[in-house]
Amino acid sequence: MSPETEELLRELAVNAESVCRHYLPAGRREGMYWLVGDLQNHPGRSLFVRLSGPTSGTGAAGKWTDAATGEHGDLLDIIRERTGITRFPDLLTEARTHLGRPVSLQPEVSRKPESKSRGDTREAAARLFAASVPISGTLAETYLRSRGITCSVPDAVLRFHPKCWYREEGARKAVPMPAMIAAVTDAAGRIHGVHRTWLAADGGGKADVRVPKRAMGLLIGNAVRIDPALDILVIGEGIETMLSIREAAPGLPVWAGLSSFHLGAVSLPESLQRLYIARDGDPAGERAAEKLSDRATAIGIAVQLLEPRLGDFNDDLRTDGPDALRRHLAEQIGPEDRHRIGI
Repeated sequence: MSPETEELLRELAVNAESVCRHYLPAGRREGMYWLVGDLQNHPGRSLFVRLSGPTSGTGAAGKWTDAATGEHGDLLDIIRERTGITRFPDLLTEARTHLGRPVSLQPEVSRKPESKSRGDTREAAARLFAASVPISGTLAETYLRSRGITCSVPDAVLRFHPKCWYREEGARKAVPMPAMIAAVTDAAGRIHGVHRTWLAADGGGKADVRVPKRAMGLLIGNAVRIDPALDILVIGEGIETMLSIREAAPGLPVWAGLSSFHLGAVSLPESLQRLYIARDGDPAGERAAEKLSDRATAIGIAVQLLEPRLGDFNDDLRTDGPDALRRHLAEQIGPEDRHRIGI
């Protein structure tokens, strides 16, 4: 790590509360810590950031731990997760901008890409997925059917675990609950993380807990790749949203980015020619779609936004049915791809 980067980390530590208020606004200060649900900025108390202490070493300001996942890191990790920035020089530029410092024109020595703790989390994610079972005949299948989704999903993408540990906010102990487990993979199919959706005991909906969905592992750049994608791809945030599109138009390859921040940073296939972005209507979703659209357009990929008729595409599917959703998609899909949805 260069001396300039070390100095930047020290300055971030001095301004730890400012960083937290900007990048984790759903949290709050309690004593010497900033408390928030997780790196995705959900409300809660599982993740805590130390706001005071030395600028480096044991007990340093800016160090954080997520008690629910065991992950830990520094303020640059938080900025990276919340912005979707993947290149380390760009990450430093973002940090300098937040601190009001001039942007350096000198190249930085690359930081080590992943700490041991993040590697361990990826390994834990892979073990959890390996311990899960195909969804056929499980509560995960029941849950998807309750959302109007009946299409088959590859076992390498989606599985079920009957006793996936969940720790509620403020609880000392985790409890086992049934969960739908999705693999978060890279272009080579390697698992870098998992997304967990805890389910009600009868599978008729999500579990009645404060945060029924959580991800673990390395999400930046990766996605839940439900289908192989070559020349075209449909991508959006939620798993249920993208499976709803697949239910109505199984000829369209779909991926789920899992959150607005991660959607904007997904690595796209080199062979991709046309990208359809299933946009969420909230401000964060609109910003993510714009960011991804700009990235794709800059490398020559044609981009088209897909808009649901109601709140999201799962609402459309459950309210209007797959045939009506297919017709709605056909109005937005380019003519060269309409044959893929049977229209």
